[in-house]
Amino acid sequence: MRDARALAAALADPVSTLGLAPDGWTSLLAIARAERLDGSLAYRLADMPLPAPVARALEDARARAEFGRTQALWEVEMARRALAPLGIAPILLKGSAFAFAGLPAAIGRVVGDLDVLLPRDRLDEAEAALLAAGFEWAKDDDYSQAYYRRWMHELPPLVHRDRGGMIDVHHSILPLTARRRPDAAALIEDSVEIAPGLRILSPADMIVHAATHLFADGDLAGGLRNLWDVDRLLRLFTATPDFWTRLGARARRHQMVEPVALALRLADRLFATPVEPRLAGHDRMRDTLFVRRLLARDGWGRATRPFNRLGFYVRSHWMRMPPLMLARHLWIKARAK
Repeated sequence: MRDARALAAALADPVSTLGLAPDGWTSLLAIARAERLDGSLAYRLADMPLPAPVARALEDARARAEFGRTQALWEVEMARRALAPLGIAPILLKGSAFAFAGLPAAIGRVVGDLDVLLPRDRLDEAEAALLAAGFEWAKDDDYSQAYYRRWMHELPPLVHRDRGGMIDVHHSILPLTARRRPDAAALIEDSVEIAPGLRILSPADMIVHAATHLFADGDLAGGLRNLWDVDRLLRLFTATPDFWTRLGARARRHQMVEPVALALRLADRLFATPVEPRLAGHDRMRDTLFVRRLLARDGWGRATRPFNRLGFYVRSHWMRMPPLMLARHLWIKARAK
């Protein structure tokens, strides 16, 4: 396999795996593991006739995903307990939100750090409560602490001294230095209670956040997994009659019209996701560059297309801060190594 296209095809249409030769299965599993999509693939292929070694490998992937889900839900509960005495209901983001809410995007998904969104004016209280609950700074040097607190959309990452779980406490979904300015207050105001003391983003804002995280705040590392989240969420949310109208309005509210449109187009292109054409728009030449980055794996699961990757790495930093600040930041980080 020259890239990860076969993985995207297998997720979108499990029947496409019929007739794969042994070396094809080896490549497919290697790419899926590299993209952290082996758990999702395992559930998608659960009803397919599989070679015995492939079935065993996918069963292991399902077990790992389920174990990770249990860990993630426990970290959610620990965060809730730490913040409940303050009357703060954290808004769960990304994988933890999917898992706790039982959304289709959670099936087989690897959940990483616990990401939560809080009002900015409650950060000091939340920080003190989490430190008292056993969390410590993952980055405690003076520069990182000052940089996160002044310019970023989150506190410096916290890791629990005993459990090793990490929590990222956000007050917005993009750095304060970014060119786009999502409306954090609107995200919080429109959030939905999912359980006592816990909330998640509204459906439209969940798609906006996924598109923001994918296309406006990074170099697309792990992008195929994040785009698969978009597919799974859209297939659920579009059952609501006014969803597309709501999504368009929220994309405008958060200055994320372009990233949302791009997410819709690429999800349609790679996973045949049903999308609203007027909201998705059309830009085939630009989309091709993103597709090449999303699929940049060889049959061994190794990263490929280094110049394409480098271009997106530079792009990610360019979007996050002005040129002079970027130059200073990279210089300080390089000297610290």
